[in-house]
Amino acid sequence: MKLLGRKTEVSLDDRLEALAEAGDLAEGRLGQEAVDHARAVVARAGVRRGLSVEHTAVALAGATGSGKSSLFNTLSGTELATVGVTRPTTAKAQAALWGAGGSGPLLDWLDVPLRHTVEGDASGLILLDLPDHDSIELSHRREVDRLVAAVDLLVWVLDPQKYADAAVHERYLRPLARHRDVMVVVLNQVDRLPERSVKRCLDDLRGLLAADGLEGVPVLGVSARTGEGVPELRALLDRQVSRRRAWSSRLAADVASAAAALWAGARPPDALSPDTQPPHAQPPHAQPPHAQLPDALSLDAQPPGALPAAREPEAAGTPPAPGQVAVPEVAVSRALTRALARAAGVPAVVEAVAKSHRHRSIAATGWPVTRWLRRLRPDPLRRLHLAKGARSSLPAATAVEVSAVDTALRDVGAAASATVPEPWATAVRHAARSRSEELTDALDRTVAAATSGRVSGAPRWWRVAGTAQWLTVAAMVAGALWLLVRFALDYLMLPGLPTPTVGRAPWPTVLLLGGALAGVVIAALCRVFAWAGGRRRARRAAKALRAGIAQVAGELIVAPTRDELARYARFADRIARATS
Repeated sequence: MKLLGRKTEVSLDDRLEALAEAGDLAEGRLGQEAVDHARAVVARAGVRRGLSVEHTAVALAGATGSGKSSLFNTLSGTELATVGVTRPTTAKAQAALWGAGGSGPLLDWLDVPLRHTVEGDASGLILLDLPDHDSIELSHRREVDRLVAAVDLLVWVLDPQKYADAAVHERYLRPLARHRDVMVVVLNQVDRLPERSVKRCLDDLRGLLAADGLEGVPVLGVSARTGEGVPELRALLDRQVSRRRAWSSRLAADVASAAAALWAGARPPDALSPDTQPPHAQPPHAQPPHAQLPDALSLDAQPPGALPAAREPEAAGTPPAPGQVAVPEVAVSRALTRALARAAGVPAVVEAVAKSHRHRSIAATGWPVTRWLRRLRPDPLRRLHLAKGARSSLPAATAVEVSAVDTALRDVGAAASATVPEPWATAVRHAARSRSEELTDALDRTVAAATSGRVSGAPRWWRVAGTAQWLTVAAMVAGALWLLVRFALDYLMLPGLPTPTVGRAPWPTVLLLGGALAGVVIAALCRVFAWAGGRRRARRAAKALRAGIAQVAGELIVAPTRDELARYARFADRIARATS
């Protein structure tokens, strides 16, 4: 029998850790607003986890005249909230507590000084009555935005006249689309509607919420005045409080929203569509609440708890989700190596290696009578200061060669960032050029090191050829001395010495002329071997230089590019972890 494995759920701690790492990885790559928001979420979650998890902070939020204060009084069975026709009536959030023990630090963190203990069975419930989110008072709106971003459970109180108002849908409900598990929507004042209109209004409200990405959120019709629907709302709140999980669900939604905002920042604007979001992502306009508050707000501005909404795509493709990101493999290309080799003067060095070998070969195997003239010429490699691996005297790269290197670097960055979204692709392209200023010195050292061994270690045949050349010289000298002695004896009219012959040619003449001719022939043959050896050494030098330059390119160009791609891949993995 095959056992089906149960899918492992990622813990909140792991999600927070993944979000924190994703924020660090995105530093300097993505917008600072999204990075700061992610860090604020992590910090806020750390504080909330250290406070009472036996209490659930539930906020009643709504517009002016929606009746949330009346509903607050009805649910608490008190007259704590002021209800009247003068607007706004609620200036500061106040709390009704069921089971107040241990709730003090949580309320201190929420900065709710007005607290009232209520007797009842809903132990652990902290019910907050918030000011109007559309209040004309800036301080009221700031109070709402601050608490909406912090409480465990949100109850949006709407009324039949303004339940479709753009102020609540665009500024709050859509940005909180990921928080459907910790949200309840209440249509208050249903007693003012004809009975046949209540269901129609509720269905219309559910359709609006579905368009906001909040499909499935509980929607209740209530009347704070008559009590209709209040028992159902109270029972729903009791279930949420008794589970003691609303706080963790809220934090998980905050983490997922912040991660989605980071991922949205790593996508081109025209690629943001529902299909491009991380797993379990909402439509592109559903962004997480932000923890920071601006200096001022306007009624038609985004609330401080929301990041700017992404625009709808006109014709977007389907980029991969974070968990499916595949970064390209970056390697040292032939075009890059060729451009760097030309800029480093490799062709001139290879030619100098061949000439140096021929120069030294002729100096070692040439005709001793004339080889000293070769020593008056400088060694081509030593002229470039390459003989011992020292700093070279190669001419600087020309404008054409510099342009070719620049083009090769751009090609590397473009190829590496082809599948990476902006603005991270810019970071990848920058990484490909980040150490370009070190190339000149690194290439010069590599060229010098690769050619330093090309002037050491003379071939054995040089010694053999040199010995043969000296033997020819010895033969010439012997023949010349012999002829000189005969000439002196003849001049002094003394008896001559017997002179052996080779055929009809006397030996002194054979030694003199034969030695000279043999030296020239040996020198000519050695030149041929020197030319072949020079070509062979040049090929070896070219191979070593290419390998050295490829290593430099790998260290200074490819390695930073790979590191940046690995950083992006790790970022995508952390985002997938945080949103899973």
